[in-house]
Amino acid sequence: MKLQISFSLLLLFTITLYGQGDTVKVLFLGNSYTAANNLPQLVKDVASSAGDVLIQSSNTPGGYTFQMHSTNAQSVGLIQQGGWDYMILQEQSQLPSFPIQQVVNECYPYAKYLDSIFTISNTCGETVFYRTWGRKNGDSDNCPTWPPVCTYAGMDSLLDLRYRTMADSFNGILSPVGNVWRYIRQHYPTIELYSSDLSHPSEAGSYAAACCFYTVLFRKSPSMITYNFNLTVNDALTIRNSVKSVVFDSLTFWNVGNYDPQSSFNSLVQNGYTVNFENTSTNSTSYYWDFGDGSNSIQENPVHTYLLEGDYTVKLISGKCGLSDSSTFILHLDPIAIEEFKARKNILFPNPASSILNIYTQIPGDPETLIELLDVTGRTVMQIKSTGDYIQIINISSIPAGLYIVRLKNCAIDYNYLFIKAKEE
Repeated sequence: MKLQISFSLLLLFTITLYGQGDTVKVLFLGNSYTAANNLPQLVKDVASSAGDVLIQSSNTPGGYTFQMHSTNAQSVGLIQQGGWDYMILQEQSQLPSFPIQQVVNECYPYAKYLDSIFTISNTCGETVFYRTWGRKNGDSDNCPTWPPVCTYAGMDSLLDLRYRTMADSFNGILSPVGNVWRYIRQHYPTIELYSSDLSHPSEAGSYAAACCFYTVLFRKSPSMITYNFNLTVNDALTIRNSVKSVVFDSLTFWNVGNYDPQSSFNSLVQNGYTVNFENTSTNSTSYYWDFGDGSNSIQENPVHTYLLEGDYTVKLISGKCGLSDSSTFILHLDPIAIEEFKARKNILFPNPASSILNIYTQIPGDPETLIELLDVTGRTVMQIKSTGDYIQIINISSIPAGLYIVRLKNCAIDYNYLFIKAKEE
């Protein structure tokens, strides 16, 4: 069974505008759903009213699919032009709701291809998937052979699932326009989101999409928008408030910011004053370490030797594409206490502990040991790999107070120790 796509008229336009405020450069690749009511211009207008700038270009021929864009000279050329912060991809309106094998063959591979060539030419750019909506009364053309799309709810749920799959599979962001439409349909049914064909967006529908895109691209509340398009003041305000509830209040659910740098690290006291630092940051390509004694490093996993015992505030700044994140904790160096700690063969010290937990990991068997911290339900809350005769220093300030189990595992043994996380003083 292969369902049929309905095609719309070809529409094509390109706009580049400048202004004041935060600026993002966006490439729109879609079809008539993106072209309707001049959505890229509308996103620019709502952004401008909030003091921000959208610089954009687009290619939106009617009825176009990802597969068509993948071989379209203008689409590929715009991607390879580079300099884009975001590429917005909108698939043909019906295709993602079709039977899974058809979607796997005709949609997913081309979404992946477009994302991959975009990443090559725009190393700091991100792909945004334009999650569209179910037709007002379902897809009557394909209903006889594919019953799940016979209703709005059925078609919309499939679109929601398939766009989420693409975003999660290709580390992309979701612009959940269809979810905003669903919210408005449920709570404000008098606002007509559809044009007369019961498929394309009305002016209100495109305004909802524009407010959604503004929120995702600029990571700002749509309440900052003052432009009402051609809507009544009340309808425009209702739509902005709906976008705030669905999108802005849950940005990370839509993957916004999930691929930004996240800084974190562990430390291993090797011998006396020498410390191995293990970088566990994600989505990062550059690193700056401040060891708290006037020394620093840009290595990914540095080894640093301190001259004196004492407490040192260690800070790691991890960055990528102009974004950065930092993490810190206080490293306590007392070589005499560490040697006494080893001699006593205590595994955990101190216990209870409130911010820093020391774990002595020299145990018989395979020298490579996995350290796991589990809560009372058995859920793993922290996992670290240690090698050799080290004191593992773990920052536990972020976990709640309570009773935990420290598990030391290698190929020979599996030891469990009770540990109490005390409240911060």
